[in-house]
Amino acid sequence: MFGQQRTRTLLAPADPARNTAVAPPRLSAHELIIRAEASTEPSVGRRHTRPTRRLILATGMVAATVGVAAVVNALDTSAPDGSKTANQSDSALGPVLVPVAYQINSDPSPAAAKLRALADKLADTPYDNNHTGRYMYHHTKTWGNPVMTSADGRYHYAFADETEVWQATDGTGKQVTTQLEPQFPDQQSRDYWQRNLKIITAAPNIMSLPPEELAPLPSDRAQLSELLNVRFGAGSVSKAVGMVYGRYTVARQTRAEILRILADVSGFLWRGEVTDRVGRKGVAITFDDRDNDGQSLLIFDPNTGGLLAHERLTLSPTRISTYQLILDTDRTNQLG
Repeated sequence: MFGQQRTRTLLAPADPARNTAVAPPRLSAHELIIRAEASTEPSVGRRHTRPTRRLILATGMVAATVGVAAVVNALDTSAPDGSKTANQSDSALGPVLVPVAYQINSDPSPAAAKLRALADKLADTPYDNNHTGRYMYHHTKTWGNPVMTSADGRYHYAFADETEVWQATDGTGKQVTTQLEPQFPDQQSRDYWQRNLKIITAAPNIMSLPPEELAPLPSDRAQLSELLNVRFGAGSVSKAVGMVYGRYTVARQTRAEILRILADVSGFLWRGEVTDRVGRKGVAITFDDRDNDGQSLLIFDPNTGGLLAHERLTLSPTRISTYQLILDTDRTNQLG
């Protein structure tokens, strides 16, 4: 859904559907990716390569449609001498991202025992007790889908999107998505796009959510394991956990069961105490996917066991591929 807003922002007046109300999809892009990768997961012993999703930008490329040409012209605005273009400023760009620092950086132990211990002592969240209401509320920030790449394949960036969603069990509610400044996996990419990227500021995208079937989060261990894609291994489980916490208000008993399920999944390593990208203290586990040169990181609240963040890193060279921050989860009767 944030992809729709990003596309409309880039197309600007060339967007043929700019005055047309478009109903939001039944599933988010993140959920569709999870389902697609799960449905095509190979049998044990076969290597699975995660498909690359990126949009190539090239100066002077021939566009097949007016819409595509508008996107290229809006993004690639480098001057002939390589100088900074009009309307471009360093302050319009976001930071260079660095991996989260682990307490345990070398020789980490399996995460199973620590996850079970955490599951046994969870505290309540506000929505477990005194915060009630018709709507599940989620405030999230996501970066890295898609990652934009220069024509020569050397320089990368992606927009961050901050989203607030109020959704009832019948699917109705409200969503507000704000496009944030682009962020970068390395300084070379930031320097390149500082010269070649024109930032277009867009107003928040506000939409009403239509009725849809919103299946309740299962509490049964077998069904919960199925939802978390346990049979496909730790990489798929990491993405599914991010989807669950970004969509549901997960009750304490279910949070504990998720931690115990993760404890039984082979490959998760305990990384100890960490600080997430907005300064919250958490505890982290990782899974190294050496076949695909990647690492999954999950950060949990050390008191409630709720998910604070999910990140995917490329190991060689080490840099952020995607991240999801769950800034707040609650229940309310008021649409924001």
